[in-house]
Order: sequence, then C-alpha cells, then structure tokens
Amino acid sequence: MKLYYSPGACSLASHIAIEEAGLAYEGIPAPTKTHQLPDGTDYYTINPLGYVPLLQLDDGTKLTEGPAIMQYIADQAPAKQLAPANGSVARYQLQAWLNLVATELHKGGFSPLFNPATPPEVKAATTERLQGRLKWVDSQLASRPYLLGEQFSVADGYLFVVLSWAPRVGVDLSAHAHLQAFSARVAARPAVQKTLRDEGLA
Repeated sequence: MKLYYSPGACSLASHIAIEEAGLAYEGIPAPTKTHQLPDGTDYYTINPLGYVPLLQLDDGTKLTEGPAIMQYIADQAPAKQLAPANGSVARYQLQAWLNLVATELHKGGFSPLFNPATPPEVKAATTERLQGRLKWVDSQLASRPYLLGEQFSVADGYLFVVLSWAPRVGVDLSAHAHLQAFSARVAARPAVQKTLRDEGLA
C-alpha cells in the first residue's frame, strides 16, 4: 500500500493508524502547498482534488477521505482493535466520533482559522463555537482514557491530530484539562512517536 500524506495535516491521523496497525506500506509526502511528490510527480495526477490523505491499495484501488481510510486500515488488522467489529453498536459509536471530529472540530472549527481570508469576526465566532465543542469532548474524556473507553481507536488518532493544531491558530486549550491529558497520553504511544518522527514533527 501507498499512503500519501502532508506533514502535520489531517493525513497524520491515517499515518498514525497504519503505524498502529503494523501494516506494510510506503509513505509518500504530498505537501499541500506544492502538490509535488519527491520524484517530481504532480500530485493532482494521483488525486485530482489535490488533498490528503489518499491510500492506494496493492491492486491500484484508491481510497480517499480520512475517516474511510482509517476504518479500512483498522479492518486489515482486527487483532489491534483500532476499530470495533463491523455491525456492532460500538462501531457506529466510532463512526459518530469520526464524524464529529471531521465536521465539528476539523472542517467547521479549525479549518476557517487557518484561512487568511477568513474575516476576524468570523474567526472570533468560529473560535467561540469551537471552544464549546471542545468543552463537551473534554467532559466525555473525564471518566475514560480514550473516546470509546479503555481501548485506543482510530478516532483517538484523529482527535489528537486536530488538537495539535490549536497552538498554530491561537486556540487556548488550558481550560480543557482532560483534552490536554488525552493529547499527552496519545503522544506517548510508540507508533505515534514514530509517525511524528517520520513526518519531521517530533
């Protein structure tokens, strides 16, 4: 398999997932600013939308969208328990968390803050709404180490990545002690440490 990623972007969550799963893969940087691969290939010829992550399977099939990629990866290594069994209520709870992180935190929260064209008043309103969402997630982690309970899942990797963006856009996490403890817990995992090193982020 080939995983196309941009260092520090949301693709970091899929990169963490594949390391946690222990699967054989080739990681290929596809920087979102240049869209040029290390060998000079235009990334748009791989993914016409130009964004990451993209997972290319050994038969050439391409998967896009982080939540789908992370679940596919988890299902290739069921013994690692990175996702509950398909059809179980717990699996739908995982999907609910992946959707919440993707829509409420990632795209609806942090993405507008990265955009220099976003007006200041919109950034202020977005930050206020984001803080409300973060407060709720923080409360969910008050009684358990990970989003689904005792077991680390691909949703935790995604939340970890999104939270890591907070200092870059001036989002204060100091009021969310459980989120801070969660981030430290995930950051200490060996697979996460390796992925951060591989992306030049350690």
